[in-house]
Amino acid sequence: MEISKIAIFQKKEIRKTIHNGEWWFSVIDVIEALTGTNRPRKYWNDLKNKLVDEGYTELSDKIGQLKLQALDGKLRNTDCANTETIFRLIQSIPSPKAEPFKRWLAKVGYERVQEIEDPELATKRTRALYKAKGYSDDWIEKRMRGIAIREELTDEWKNRGAKEQIDYAILTAEISKATFGMTPGEYKKYKQLKRENLRDHMTDLELIFSMLGERATTEITQTQDTEGFNNLKNDAKDGGKIAGDAKKALEKKTGKSVSTTDNYLQTPENKKISEK
Repeated sequence: MEISKIAIFQKKEIRKTIHNGEWWFSVIDVIEALTGTNRPRKYWNDLKNKLVDEGYTELSDKIGQLKLQALDGKLRNTDCANTETIFRLIQSIPSPKAEPFKRWLAKVGYERVQEIEDPELATKRTRALYKAKGYSDDWIEKRMRGIAIREELTDEWKNRGAKEQIDYAILTAEISKATFGMTPGEYKKYKQLKRENLRDHMTDLELIFSMLGERATTEITQTQDTEGFNNLKNDAKDGGKIAGDAKKALEKKTGKSVSTTDNYLQTPENKKISEK
C-alpha cells in the first residue's frame, strides 16, 4: 500500500507518496513550486523534450506513474520521481528557489530514513505539526487515535484481499456513505476543501463518528474472518451503518447535525498562522 501525503515548500503544496520504501514527488507540483508557472503540465512536457534532446534518454525509466489525489479528490495517475531524479530535474529548471528546494528535499528524504529506523518519530512529527498549526491538544489526541484506528483497518484490508489503492478508496467511501451520507469526495466539497486532508478539517464529533465507523468495520471483519474484496465491501457498509445509526440518534436527541460545513481553514487561528 502506498501512503500519500502533502508536503509544504514555501507555502506551495507538493504531493508525495511512499513507493518502494522511499518518497516519490509529483513532478508538476515541484515545477509549479520552483517556477510559479500556471501551466506546469506544459512546462513539464517541454522540459521532457529538452532533456531528451540533451541526451538524458533514461528519463522515462526514472519517472513513475503513481496515483495521487487530484483537486477533485479522485486518485489519478501522476508523473512522480524519487529524490535523486528530482535533483536531476532541478538542475534543468532556472529558478532562484533551486538551492532552498534542494535543502528542503534532502531534509524530507532524511526524515523518511529516520522514520523507518524509528517509527515513533513520525508520530512525534505529526503531533508537532498539528500543534504548530494551532490545533488543541484534545483534538490532536482524537486525530492521532483516528490515524491508529485507520492503519489497523487498512492492514486488515491488505491482508484480506484489498490490494490496489482504488480498493481502499472504494471501501473508505462505503464507510463514509453509511456514516455521513457522503463519500469523502462529496464531504470535501461540502466543506469547500480541495487538496486538503478531510479529517484535518473535521470537528471532534465528526472525528469520533469516523473512528467508530472504521473501528466497527475492523471488528466485524476480524470476527467474521472476512476474505475477498466484495465481502470486505459488505463489512464496510455494516460498520459504517453502526456509526451512522449512532450519529442519527445523537442528532435526533440534540436537534443538531453532526456534519458541518465548517473547516479548519476558516478558523481565526488558522488564518493568523497562514498570514505569517
